[in-house]
Amino acid sequence: MKVCVVGASGKLGQYLVRHALDRGYEVVGVCREKSVPKLAAVADRITIVPGPTNDREVIGAAVAGCDGVLSVLVPWGVQQYSSGTAQAVLDLAEPDARLVFSCGWHISRDGQDRYSWRFRTALRVAARVGKLLRAVEIDDQDEACRRIFASDRRWTVVRGSDLEEGDSQGLPVWSWHVGDPVLESNLTRRTDFALFMIEALTDDSLVREAPAIVGRTTPSARAHAAA
Repeated sequence: MKVCVVGASGKLGQYLVRHALDRGYEVVGVCREKSVPKLAAVADRITIVPGPTNDREVIGAAVAGCDGVLSVLVPWGVQQYSSGTAQAVLDLAEPDARLVFSCGWHISRDGQDRYSWRFRTALRVAARVGKLLRAVEIDDQDEACRRIFASDRRWTVVRGSDLEEGDSQGLPVWSWHVGDPVLESNLTRRTDFALFMIEALTDDSLVREAPAIVGRTTPSARAHAAA
């Protein structure tokens, strides 16, 4: 399998690259030119396409011939970075390619997710401050996912909880909606988030689904398994 990792130099992206290489996949990585040195450890094992991930020419060159595309939807700046990236991948990836996107729990596909007041408050504050400082544009990640959900491509949107570093705990468990008891612990190892995205490439049961994930060994996941 040949896969493209869009956002390969970031923390999640680097785990995606490693997991893909571990499976023997041919990997193409896209990242901003200034971030290319972050991929030095694997530079001799992958093809690196430098440039903004919302640049359609960059994405078009990177996804050509790829069986799967793994995209980290990062809401950098106030320039429609997430939606530009998502649209380019949707438009330019090979017709039968599996498209797997990452985002946060705040994305809701059907409006049935249930969020605590603390989560909602923190999200509103982060969105306002981020936009005021022109640092992040959280609303644009919502727009990116709306476009993905409306697409007839073979996509999966993986919605991640809070993340931490550490050794793998195994493939995360998932549920349809935030607020389900199994997700209560709200914590996943970053390497396992990447692992779930890699597994989604070959899991047809996740086509056109938006699973919300949580770490396999968290208290809520263990309680769910025991029940």
